[in-house]
Amino acid sequence: MHMKCTPLVPASLGTTRELVSFHFGASTASGAQEKGYIQASLHADETPAMLTAWRLKQRLIELEASGRMRGEVVLVPVANPIGLSQHVLGQFIGRFESNSGHNFNRNFPMPPASALIERIRPRVSHTDATHNKLLLRTAVRDMLGEMTARNEFESLRLALLRLASEADIVLDLHCSLEATMHLYTSPASWPAIEPLARYLGANGVLLATDSGGQSFDEIHALLWNEVRALLGERVPLGAPNIAATLEHRGQRDVDYEHASNDADAIVDFLIARGVIEGEARELPPLAQAATPLAGSEQLTAPVSGVVVYRAQVGAMLKTGDAVFDIIDPLTDVVTTVTTKNDGVFYMRRAIRFVHAGAPIGRITGAQAFRTGVLIGA
Repeated sequence: MHMKCTPLVPASLGTTRELVSFHFGASTASGAQEKGYIQASLHADETPAMLTAWRLKQRLIELEASGRMRGEVVLVPVANPIGLSQHVLGQFIGRFESNSGHNFNRNFPMPPASALIERIRPRVSHTDATHNKLLLRTAVRDMLGEMTARNEFESLRLALLRLASEADIVLDLHCSLEATMHLYTSPASWPAIEPLARYLGANGVLLATDSGGQSFDEIHALLWNEVRALLGERVPLGAPNIAATLEHRGQRDVDYEHASNDADAIVDFLIARGVIEGEARELPPLAQAATPLAGSEQLTAPVSGVVVYRAQVGAMLKTGDAVFDIIDPLTDVVTTVTTKNDGVFYMRRAIRFVHAGAPIGRITGAQAFRTGVLIGA
């Protein structure tokens, strides 16, 4: 293992931050072995992901010491040192950058597919898919290296993209507010990610090619799709990027057992992919079938009041089941919100008092019905 420290653009006089990454195994110029990139807590207040990454680091140190690394793994346990420093009156603010208001996990600046193709076109092979894959990833790395960050926020985004630019597998570790274990990925990545969902015991899998947010994991798969469409089917490109966002339950689910089990699941997945030598555990059954993100029901509060949840996170609900009550302590009116979907109640807000129109929770659904931007702010 070696540690790399990437300095960020200083935000102010007398301040400096750095992004720390840990590198295991060795890259191969032939591309014979896959490279994995794993980062945690891009939303800095999503602490369970950070603990899982710490556990994973311990496992990777052991595996490398025993000579079992066949490919390469880059691990960033603290993906957002900027957000870690943001506190307002004792409240941790890690989802949005306080200077700009930007979400740390939206609108990542990946190079345009058309510009990438112009750069690689003279060297594209019409017979060798692996050559083209490596050519494209090298071009992505080089173009990201040519970009200049104007501020600390932009330098963090570029540093993360550069570390992940040549990876075959991109895993972005997050958590929700109060949630069951679930993950987001694209239909193209899902066949490769399914073993990971099984090992994690994911209680929900949400699929979307383009959710509208250009989040970190999604832009890698989207770029591959765009390049594939522009090159045409006669140019072999190899397997698409494998990318997913893992939601390690809720913000308060910070414990050794969950972190260890999740780290073991990621290791088993990397073994199954051939990145780590060994025999992966037998695949457990898939806890829940994958469903379209566009089919998830977004529950909102119709009125203001005190929230009392009547359904537990992770529960399988039927259409018409009560999810939560909103109580008006002045008028004594109790408003019950029910689900219109059969699905898993996979996440809910941590608050217990709401204003009218506030988002409250989400339930998976097998039939797509939403369009446009599918993820929240």
